[in-house]
Amino acid sequence: MRKYIAEFVGTFVLVFGGVGSAVLAGRYIGFAGVAFAFGLSLLAMVYTIGPISGCHINPAVTLGVLLAKKIDWKDALVYMFAQVAGAIVGAGLGLFIANSVPGGYNAAAQGLGANGYLLHSPGGYSMAACFLAEVILTMFLVLTVLGSTDVKAPVGFAGLAIGLVLTLIHLVGIPITNTSVNPARSIGPAIFVGGWALQQLWLFIVAPFVGAVVAALVYGAMRLPDVVISTPQAERALASEQAERGKAGV
Repeated sequence: MRKYIAEFVGTFVLVFGGVGSAVLAGRYIGFAGVAFAFGLSLLAMVYTIGPISGCHINPAVTLGVLLAKKIDWKDALVYMFAQVAGAIVGAGLGLFIANSVPGGYNAAAQGLGANGYLLHSPGGYSMAACFLAEVILTMFLVLTVLGSTDVKAPVGFAGLAIGLVLTLIHLVGIPITNTSVNPARSIGPAIFVGGWALQQLWLFIVAPFVGAVVAALVYGAMRLPDVVISTPQAERALASEQAERGKAGV
């Protein structure tokens, strides 16, 4: 149960921190600031909940990890449910805060950071371009997660790699789609925006899942046969490091 709660909390932090930065502070920090908000949220969560759940906080990442045989089907499905729930709560609380200003906040009109294409793409990009961008950028993210948590990867650096690649992904993707690469992140705001956001939501579910499949195939083709460890195992301190912390009373 603890790992499912961790996925709920982690996704809540990602959506409240990332989408919240766009909705509440976007005019002050710009696209780059929002990109770093998402990346820093994920980086912090990898080190906070990574040893508990692996810090997927993204159904596309969970699918990639499942295909790489680092998680079983039961856990994968419950992870996805917890992630979507966390995203909805994060988006809902962000909307509540945004709505407290004089004049309120109209989610349907102002978007609540929802993802979109054509008229609802920040740059007016086509549906095909948005789909391809989401596939490629999700592949970047999932491939980084799989590689940085491999048994041969440097210990303790997964959070940096994953957080930085998500920042990169947002720097590229915000002008195209507002950047999803995460079905839960897209579902949360879309529920409150309704209308066009729900109509276009399919792309931000299908494309990230396609990107996750591509990433798992690429990872499988590149990695050498070896012991497969789960993401929570990869993101825990070594036994010797845990012993040192215990002695220090940390």
